[in-house]
Amino acid sequence: MTMILFSVIAYLLGSIPFGLLAGRLAKGIDIREHGSRNIGATNVFRTIGKKWGIVVLLLDAAKGAASCLFPLWTGIPELSVSIRLILGVAAILGHTFPVWLGFKGGKGVATSLGVFLAVCWQPTLSAFGIWILVFTVTRVISIASLAATLAFPLMVALFYWADPELLLLLPISLLLAGFIFYTHRSNIERLRQGTEKKLF
Repeated sequence: MTMILFSVIAYLLGSIPFGLLAGRLAKGIDIREHGSRNIGATNVFRTIGKKWGIVVLLLDAAKGAASCLFPLWTGIPELSVSIRLILGVAAILGHTFPVWLGFKGGKGVATSLGVFLAVCWQPTLSAFGIWILVFTVTRVISIASLAATLAFPLMVALFYWADPELLLLLPISLLLAGFIFYTHRSNIERLRQGTEKKLF
């Protein structure tokens, strides 16, 4: 029962729509009616401005990390990798399918970043480094996100090749990659057509 409660809390934390709140606070608009109509940091960056885009990115990542770690604040001395992963997945689902917004949310990249920083920071930072590199070259966030998503399972295998945790982390990272590609299917189609926009 405790694990079910923690998972519900993690989902609710993940479902906080910081992009939507930023649109209303900054310009009094519904971000879902502008740009790509997505509540994620990229659309906030394009629609409202760089400062707010960075704020939403950091908040979306922070809620992912907090969703994995908040049980520690209740006095639990330690959380296993499997528990952190379960809570992290609940947060990612909350961000992507928030109950408050008719289950239409963001694409899950920033929240996934926060989740996996809390679970396995070394492969996560390595994949984020690839994101930075690809974005620097292309200036297209979707390409950078997909490249980092592809690299993440490889980084997990590299850092945990002799660790029993690989048995859990590797399949989860592969499922995450498939999920991120699914949420980016419209971006992939625009990339195929050559119409995906650069951030700046």
